[in-house]
Amino acid sequence: MRYIDLHCDTLHKLYYGDYEDSANCLAHNSGHLAIDRMAGYDAQFFACHVDVGEPARLTHYEDVLGMCSILRAAEGPDFAWAGSYSDLCANREAGKVSGFLTVEEGGVLEGDIERLEELYSEGVRLITLTWNYDNCIGAPNGSFDGLKRFGFEAVERMNDLGIIVDVSHLSDKGFWDVASIARRPWMASHSNARSLCDHRRNLTDEMIRAIAENGGVVGLNFYSQFVSRGAEMTRLSDLVAHAKHIINVGGSEVLALGSDFDGIDCELELGGCQDMWRLCEALSGAGLSAASVEAVCWRNAEKYIREVL
Repeated sequence: MRYIDLHCDTLHKLYYGDYEDSANCLAHNSGHLAIDRMAGYDAQFFACHVDVGEPARLTHYEDVLGMCSILRAAEGPDFAWAGSYSDLCANREAGKVSGFLTVEEGGVLEGDIERLEELYSEGVRLITLTWNYDNCIGAPNGSFDGLKRFGFEAVERMNDLGIIVDVSHLSDKGFWDVASIARRPWMASHSNARSLCDHRRNLTDEMIRAIAENGGVVGLNFYSQFVSRGAEMTRLSDLVAHAKHIINVGGSEVLALGSDFDGIDCELELGGCQDMWRLCEALSGAGLSAASVEAVCWRNAEKYIREVL
């Protein structure tokens, strides 16, 4: 089985030195995800995540650029950066996993629209508009506010440049603000179904349908609190329940993977990237056809990349 995962925080862990081992690199580390354990992967979207509520190593924007450098330094015979569908195909043909760069925290723009072009030049192809704080773009989940004036401008410019708009972490009003102006399909890179787990980070059925109707995708998130409130472990059966619900609501082409590997601190029945096959088995065991499992694991994400990048 192939895999395309739309979100992980591995670059954050590496940049801030969070792994307690000597092999502190993208190729080999003790986290959820490393290149040497990504058997079957076609592509991984790597988030350059910063917590603007915490001190930066340099500045938060420069920290993002530092994380981009970690991915570039990992390029080699098994792995390469990708910024387009043609890059994905070329890397696959060469037997390489593709690494797409993203930014998780649009606040690093600091109201400077030119930074979008700079980030695009650095290889960034997706921006998660907010994390857990109000920023220059808009309000995060749990807020009643939406996009700010600069946020509307930023979404328009991202559409022009070809940077994917990611609404995971965004407030409900912000979601619908994006829906009202986006000219390209947007996505929720790592969000689940709110009707199964009533968390403000998850999507309502109406949101899932809106994403599907506009050609977007939803990445299935593995964090226990977004899967089952109060759970200390993410169980495969609960992930399957969210998968089936999202497909039932949004159709067969809406669901992809958005693991949030290395950004979550719960126990996982599926331990890391090397165990992704176990999710395939669980989906098949729950009655999904082989074609449906392939759609979730890579085909839907590939189709989205082909049409948007």
